[in-house]
Amino acid sequence: MLTLVRGQTIALRQETGNQALSKITMGLGWDPIKPKGFFATLLSGNKNIDLDASCALFDADKKPLDFIWYNKLKSTDGSIVHTGDNETGSVGGKDAEQIIVDLQTVPFNVKYLVFTVNSFEGHTFNEIDNAYCRVVNNANGQEIARYELSGGGNHTAMVMAKLSRDSKGEWEMLALGESTVGQEVSELIPTIVSLL
Repeated sequence: MLTLVRGQTIALRQETGNQALSKITMGLGWDPIKPKGFFATLLSGNKNIDLDASCALFDADKKPLDFIWYNKLKSTDGSIVHTGDNETGSVGGKDAEQIIVDLQTVPFNVKYLVFTVNSFEGHTFNEIDNAYCRVVNNANGQEIARYELSGGGNHTAMVMAKLSRDSKGEWEMLALGESTVGQEVSELIPTIVSLL
């Protein structure tokens, strides 16, 4: 498993011992920040923070082709599936939301898959802790790469990572970690396009 830093690119095939990947899962996890000190005794329970994982598909001309998010759980062609909305965060160290990608059936006109996270309710990253995204090889459950979404901030969204398909049909992953503002994936298009 490789822990990515912002701007780092990996060839997914290299991270799997030069084996071609068929299906991957992009997992997202987070915890609400727990009250500390004096205020912890005054507050009962933890505040739920609802983050949403999404995937946007673009062609080589940077034209958006499709969006997969909690309100559209499957891509039009069926190659990408969202497992559903989670409104509270991680439980027991497991991913709160997952997007499953069948790389072999993603239409060839799709050049980029961009993974984002945003808060529909407008929560900022100052309100979350232990946020991450990770890529898992579905064939064996191996975690290929992980990117920690650390640092907090007043932004309500982040463009986490993109997968780019090269001329041979191989996929590379780039950790972006670009902070932005938006409550739905469609609002993030200008930021995404600037990163393609």
